[in-house]
Parts: sequence; structure tokens; C-alpha cells
Amino acid sequence: MERKTFRAAALGATALVAGMAMWSLSAAADVTLTIESWRNDDLPIWQDKIIPAFEAKNPGIKVVFSPTAPTEYNAALNAKLDAGTAGDLITCRPFDASLELFKKGHLAPVNDVKGMENFGSVARSGWTTDDGKTTFCVPMASVIHGFIYNQEAFDKLGISEPKTEDEFFAALEKIKADGTYIPLALGTADQWEAATMGYQNIGPNYWKGEEGRLALIAGKQKLTDPQWVEPFQVLARWSAYMGDGYKAQTYPDSQNLFALGRAAIYPAGSWDIALFNQQAEFKMGAFYPPVKKAGDPCYISDHVDIALGMNAKGAHPEETKTFLEWVASPEFATIYANALPGFFSLSGQPVTLEDPLATEFVGWRKDCKTTIRSTYQVLSRGTPNLENETWGASANVLNGTETPEQAAARLQKGLDSWYKPAQ
Repeated sequence: MERKTFRAAALGATALVAGMAMWSLSAAADVTLTIESWRNDDLPIWQDKIIPAFEAKNPGIKVVFSPTAPTEYNAALNAKLDAGTAGDLITCRPFDASLELFKKGHLAPVNDVKGMENFGSVARSGWTTDDGKTTFCVPMASVIHGFIYNQEAFDKLGISEPKTEDEFFAALEKIKADGTYIPLALGTADQWEAATMGYQNIGPNYWKGEEGRLALIAGKQKLTDPQWVEPFQVLARWSAYMGDGYKAQTYPDSQNLFALGRAAIYPAGSWDIALFNQQAEFKMGAFYPPVKKAGDPCYISDHVDIALGMNAKGAHPEETKTFLEWVASPEFATIYANALPGFFSLSGQPVTLEDPLATEFVGWRKDCKTTIRSTYQVLSRGTPNLENETWGASANVLNGTETPEQAAARLQKGLDSWYKPAQ
């Protein structure tokens, strides 16, 4: 009996050791990919929704989302890349910062990643070389500009969504005359929103989106041309409807005014949708930037915002490529766009959204041509930086300290001082 017991125990031990060895081999086979990102507020979404969906379809590949504070990201990422300690996947900001990483050999080309054919030239523009030949990050999402409005205020005053410039100002006049609401929730204290939600929001309808933007880069148009000055002229008219104290009003102030129901119209970036969904206790609607006159084609700023690239010196290139192929898929696009309402897939593949306001924004793509902010590609590489200068110019025009013509002339003079386009 004792021999049998000993033999059984020995067999059991052997089986246990073999099992542990098999488990060890299996565990060793798992590859862990690390994602570098500045979106630390997105950590729960990646951990709870995005990564589990990928890992369920790709056993053997584990993913860790490892964000850095937004203001520290560029410096921290560069240090890690230089030291060879960066993660396998690099979250890419649009344009020059990421282009510089590619030029230094830190980002691998992604032209051959399956699914890249789903992204058009505007979608890829933030992460493609100047010659258009190499894309180095897979586009994830864009943000769209337009106007969010208080539906209760519009219903009370009998206002319909304005389609033209004249209708827009007639609506503002009606809201102002009633006196219940501030017509436009926008301030100039922080400057950037005057340009981003003001000039860059309405401008594409005047400079014809990509046509004007690319002509500016090519040196075939100037910021002093009528189509670039006119948005400033329209913007100057907004100041009569922005409420008392708008010059001291910050971006959070504007958000609060609208969310509390004190303002009727909010010149918007779609990233504000999630906040207003949480805070506003009234029904909201949205309309795209009104065109100059009835029958004109409409254009929207559908600005490329975030992408994901491959560390060129990463330890797991095949698994990294597998993850990027999934990021290029409709499945990822659907999860991401619904987890973050207001961040829209850049893929040409259809994505079903659950949020009604986000659905309204993205629906404008069917009616309007898309473009990106005019200052972001190439034109802000020098000093003075055209993007930052446009912030100040837009705020000055709204504050009445610079005329539209003066602002445009100053911007063009600054650009001419360092930018010599190849013609």
C-alpha cells in the first residue's frame, strides 16, 4: 500500500511539474505591448472597453495603456525614445511633433498596415510626410466644429437652425432682443477659442476648405485675400452678442454659461459634447457653420486630432502591427467613438454612434466638404507661429483692438518673414 501511495504521489508530482512547465511556456508566449499616450483621462476607457475587446480576439497579446500628463508627454516621450525605453505603440499628436519623431527614425511607416486604405488624404494629413508618400501613424479620431444650441431657447423664441449667415445673425438679434439668454457663449480671455471656435469654425466656408488651405501653403493665396479677411469681418460682428464682460471670460466660463442654460448658442468643438451631456439639463441641438448665402456649398472643420504609431525600435513589431490593424478596423472605431462622444472615426467605413448630438455632428460629413484647421500643417513651423498668432488676431478682432484688415495684414507679414513656399 505504501509503494502504491508513493508511486501515485510521484506521478502526481510529475504531472504537476509538467503542468507548471506548460503554464510557464504559455505565459512566456504572451507578448505585452505598452501604449504611450497623453490622454490620461482616457485610462478607464482603454482598460475597461478597448483593450479587453482586442485581447478577446488576440490571445497571446496583452496590452497596457501607460499615459503621461498631457503637458509632460512630448518631453517624456522624447526622453524614452532616445533612451530606448519607450513603449511599442506611440500615440501621435497631429503634424509637426509627430513628423519630427518620424524624421528621427522613432516612428515606423504604416503604409502597409491593413486597413490604411480606409483613410483618405485629409484623414492622413496630420501624420504624413510633406511629399505625401509616407504615413507614420494610423488615424484614430478627429474633432468637428460647429454650433451647439439650447433647444428650449430656440423653441421658446421660434428660431430654426440657421443655414445662412443672414439667418444666423437674425437669430442672434432675436435672442438679444428677448433678453433671457446671452446669444453667444464665447469669451476672449484665453484667446485660443476665439480662433479655434471662431475663425477656424466659420472660415472654411469662405476660403473653400482644402482648396484655400492648400493654396495658402503653396503661396498661391495670401491671408490678406478677401476670402481670408472676410471670416474676420464676420467674427467682428459676433462681439455685439457675446454678453457683458466677454473680454474677461475664460473657456470654462463659456462652458458654464451654456451648461447652466444662460446662453443660447455655443460655438463648439465636438469634444465639449460629453461635458454638456453630463451638465446640461435641457435638450440640445447642433448646426454646422452657416454658409454665406443660400445654395453655397458648406465646409466643416473636421480636424485630425489623434493617431497611433509604431515604435520603430520596439521589441514586438509583428504584434504591434496586429494591434494597429485592429485600430484601423470598424470595430475599434465604433468602440472609441461611442466611449468618447465627440471624437469621431477618421475611417471611411461606417460607424454607428449612440449619442444623438455626436450623430448630428458626424452627419454633416454627408452634406459638407471636410477640411482641417488652416494653420496646422507646415505654416506654424517658424517664428512667429501662425497658429498662435491667429489666436491673438481673432481675440483682437472680437475685442475691437484690431480691424479684420489689420489682423490679416499682420498675420501675412509674420508668415512672409520666415515662410518661402516652393512654387
